[in-house]
Amino acid sequence: VQLQAFGGGLVQAGGSLRLSCAASGSIFRIADMAWYRQAPGKQRELVARITSGSSTYYTDSVKGRFTISRDNTKNTIILRMGSLKPEDTAVYYCYADIWRNLWSRANYWGQGTQVTVSS
Repeated sequence: VQLQAFGGGLVQAGGSLRLSCAASGSIFRIADMAWYRQAPGKQRELVARITSGSSTYYTDSVKGRFTISRDNTKNTIILRMGSLKPEDTAVYYCYADIWRNLWSRANYWGQGTQVTVSS
């Protein structure tokens, strides 16, 4: 099983970016999927999470600006980021809680993608 993240890049403050993440491999079921981020010198933090039933959670700093969505048929999640601020600059990681079969469950991480917001 692997997660592959796409998107990211450099954008001016106030701009928008779209991140996507696809899970592939031997997958029976995916529970929660999420995006985390880690800025230089800071701990990794949860940005947004979406359950298999599409319930969502956002950290306070991104509420109203970011939207997480999910396509269960393609095992993908998308993070639409708007009204970006310099403090959103970080490496963004996708995460998934994956059942490979009825007896094997583990957490998986994507490779990280850089988002840089210039002021």
